[in-house]
Parts: sequence; structure tokens; C-alpha cells
Amino acid sequence: MAASGETLAAHEVLDWAMRQIVYDVAVSLDGFIAGPDGDISAFPADGDHLQPYLDRLAGYETVIMGRGTYEFGYRFGLLPGARAYPHMDHHVFSRSLSLPEAADVTAVREDWADALVALRAGDGGEIYLCGGGAFAGLVANLGLLDLVRLKIAPVAIGSGVRLFEGLTETLRFERVAFTPYANGVTLAEYTLARPSSAAAQATAG
Repeated sequence: MAASGETLAAHEVLDWAMRQIVYDVAVSLDGFIAGPDGDISAFPADGDHLQPYLDRLAGYETVIMGRGTYEFGYRFGLLPGARAYPHMDHHVFSRSLSLPEAADVTAVREDWADALVALRAGDGGEIYLCGGGAFAGLVANLGLLDLVRLKIAPVAIGSGVRLFEGLTETLRFERVAFTPYANGVTLAEYTLARPSSAAAQATAG
């Protein structure tokens, strides 16, 4: 089973024509995407950063997430089995998530790496990874994370859910865009820096 045991080496040679997995998330200055018990009240809920975010959401066709992120929606009226984003194909990676028989989301129970690779190889645009930190860490450890879009909020939370949990290797990124907004939020976009094929073969040899 490939849910947690595989490492970056298992998928380090990727087809760049595949769909990209994009981690698009709000984060505090001290690296948290939520406070204790999933509290997100410290993050700006409005401002000039909001419409660009909504525009990006409209462009995502597929969303992937862990169980905690999906169930977080229950606090805001999401019903079990319903889509959090009506226009997106949902894949929730969890062995324990309880869903009704007529659920409109897919629960991925096993072979998580294979499921992610299949999604990337399918038709469509960017795949929205919306959380949480543990699931993002797993995707990164598998070498399947392509792009990070951080909505950096001018707050420090101190504790809670980290941007990445459980990383097994240092990740290095290249910044591709940087957009400051009037309300203090900054959008920073990074691609994961991967070695070239020649460099990877030299390292392996």
C-alpha cells in the first residue's frame, strides 16, 4: 500500500505534460494554515486578495484533500457526501471517512500514490490541493507536488496546523510570482525545484 511508505525517489521522474497538483492555501507568517482546532479566524476574510482567489477556484476542475479538511466543511453546513466546491470533482484521501451510499465525492481508501498518479495523467487542468498539512506533506514526499500558491497573511498564530507535516526530505522551490495586496496579504507562487534527468541519473549512479 502506497499511502505513506513511498518517498520522493519513487516518482522523481515525471512527465511534465501531466496535470499539475497545486497547493493553494492561506498561511500565517509563522507557517500555519490554521490555528488550534482548525481555527482560521485570524486570516483576512475579505480584501483585494479575495477575488483573485475566487477566480483561481473557478479554474480548478479537480480538488484533492485529506479527511480533516473535508470534515472541516461540516462546521459550515457541508453535508457528508456533498461537494465543498460544486463544480469540482472531489477526491478525499482517507481510510476512515464515513460517506453515504449516494455520495457525490470519491473516497480514496488505499493505493494513494497510484490514485494521485492517475489523476495527474488524466484529462483536465490543474488539480487543487486544498489541505491539510499532513496530506500536503504526503503528496510532497511522493514527489507529486508541482506548484505552491501561498496567500501569506500578516499574522502569526503560534500553533496549529503547519503548512507541511511529516516531510521526509528538504524541499527546494523556485519563486515564479509575487503579488502584494493592499490589505497586507501577499500571494507568493513557487514551483518545486526538481533535478534534471541528467542530474538525477548522476546522483543515482
